[in-house]
Amino acid sequence: MSKSEFQDEDPRPPTTVGLRDRIAHFTWPWFAATMSTGALAVVLGNTPNTFTGLQTIGKIVYIVDLVMFLVFNGLMITRFILVPRKLTASLHHPVEGLFHGTYWVSVALILNGAYVFGNDDTGPWLTKALEVCFWIYCAISFTVSIIQYSMFFRLERLNVTDAVPAWIFPIYPLLVVGTLAGTILPSQPDSASWKIFIGGILFQGVSWLISFLMYAIYMQRLMTSALPTANVRPGMYVSVGPAGYTSAGLLSLAKQAPRLIPPNYWTDTVVPDGEIVRIIGIMSGLFILLFAYWFFFITTVAILAGIRKMSFSLNWWAFIFPNAGLTLATIQAATALNSEGMNGVASALTILLVVMWFITAAFCIRALWQGDVMWPGKDEDKTMERLAWGWRGNRKNHYAHRVAP
Repeated sequence: MSKSEFQDEDPRPPTTVGLRDRIAHFTWPWFAATMSTGALAVVLGNTPNTFTGLQTIGKIVYIVDLVMFLVFNGLMITRFILVPRKLTASLHHPVEGLFHGTYWVSVALILNGAYVFGNDDTGPWLTKALEVCFWIYCAISFTVSIIQYSMFFRLERLNVTDAVPAWIFPIYPLLVVGTLAGTILPSQPDSASWKIFIGGILFQGVSWLISFLMYAIYMQRLMTSALPTANVRPGMYVSVGPAGYTSAGLLSLAKQAPRLIPPNYWTDTVVPDGEIVRIIGIMSGLFILLFAYWFFFITTVAILAGIRKMSFSLNWWAFIFPNAGLTLATIQAATALNSEGMNGVASALTILLVVMWFITAAFCIRALWQGDVMWPGKDEDKTMERLAWGWRGNRKNHYAHRVAP
């Protein structure tokens, strides 16, 4: 479908809309909120410097994430029931479609949190359930990444001068597979552990390499074109996530290699093969870690340069979820190096994540109340208006009683 078929015939947003219209503009980027909340819960469950009640706080955040995810699912299903044609259009839309991956990353973080907060309080059934869910998640995420990128390649033409880190999102669900595998491995039986270990490495590898290709395009944009507008610059933090989550995944998997790989499995050396893999994994994770910090500081400088011009957008949730990957990587690196200094950095990052979650949530609720989001003409799907509603309602009543075609 050509871009002209999606254009609004009247670009003026209505001043009054009903609940039906607002739900019709509940877009995939909203799942960045559940992704951020789930990531924060996982970080709280793993942070090294703890205090009495921290695990309880983490569980509360995790429950909030579950409730948000269920509510958001209901809103998204309602949206597609109201406007069925938006389902396929939203998957390859040049803006909204990029954020479909946030849904599946939210699922991975829920599975991660299920182990962190539920493993000690449940029976063997959770171990088996996580094994099954892990492989289902990998299969779905891999399939979605192929389908979505294929749709973009065939149906859209994105401009390199407008490249943003969100171009990585279709592969983002696979970027957290290594971390998920490393989290659930300790409770898995030997028969399942080895397969999950190899699966984690394979899927982390393909997602990192594709992300690295996108990094090159993004760097070209930064060197040859202007920075994104101030209100969407928090989305630049998305570039921190691939390196952060890959580093965290490699370090987590490396730590468990000696238990999973028997001596002389691949070589005949004196040093056990598991120890060799552990060392290589640790060095690889450390090799990537500072790359994530580099993008973190580049983005921070860009945001500070335009902070006075910033207004809220759903991109603000990128203050949390990519930097949660950086925090998890720092926690894993501190464990591997037995470094109290890095533990302190991880704790500082955790505090910043908590503060930014509250700030972002407050601005998000304010924007929702004021009609700055989930409002016709103001969301990522605004160029799908004609497809969805036609903007041909009762102009006399200022669009308040429009019905779907």
